[in-house]
Amino acid sequence: MALEDLCHFRDIFQEDITTERFSIASAISSQESPSAFPLPTNLPFTSSQTVPLPFPMAHGTTTLAFMFQGGVLAAADTRSSCSGLVACPASQKILPIHSHLVGTTSGTSADCMLWKRILARELRLYQLRHSRRLSTRGAAKLLSHMLHPFKGTELCVAATLCGWDGGELFYVCSDGTRLEGMLFSVGSGSPYAYSILDQGVRWGLTVEEATSVAREAVYRATHRDAYSGNFVDVFHITSKGWTRRKREDLKEEYYREKESD
Repeated sequence: MALEDLCHFRDIFQEDITTERFSIASAISSQESPSAFPLPTNLPFTSSQTVPLPFPMAHGTTTLAFMFQGGVLAAADTRSSCSGLVACPASQKILPIHSHLVGTTSGTSADCMLWKRILARELRLYQLRHSRRLSTRGAAKLLSHMLHPFKGTELCVAATLCGWDGGELFYVCSDGTRLEGMLFSVGSGSPYAYSILDQGVRWGLTVEEATSVAREAVYRATHRDAYSGNFVDVFHITSKGWTRRKREDLKEEYYREKESD
């Protein structure tokens, strides 16, 4: 721009972001190894001594997923917190990614939403190019591969991919970790959720029994964990795709328990 040239202004932010974006895109398209991806170490919005973050970053949630004979069940609370404040009481922490795949998210909300959209785009492009869906295992490997270059940065994504290829569960973290299992719970409320899941989850559960166990696990976690609460979302994934149950208010569960005592 003429005014920028006259004032000798250099838009560092725009140049750095553009450079990083094109270099990462070219690396992905050339199918290079994760170690070849450039790390965004020079981004101007990273925290420093002179420009501290406006508030301390804190992550709190309760998400869970497990397999049973009726498919895969995923559940999560809906409270998004920022430091000691409730930023949103009705956020969505289970995100549909493809027709056969959903992901539970824990970490920084914006990071989780961004990488969900990136993964959804890549799965859609894969289906258009190859006329078949990418498996849950392949989606987990792809997400892990894309997140690995950001290991050591402030990116915070912890996702559980719940898909139907005979039923599969994968935990993927922003440091590139990828784990396969039958049951996962992620977030600050996960220790409380595991106490219910370890006792109640078994392969022969019916859909209603599995839903009840998932709701109970989220409820117990929100009762003890201040960063979890408000509502509970439940998704059921089968060979026909995913379905979402009606969102329930956890305070109703609390009142029902009090009435039964």
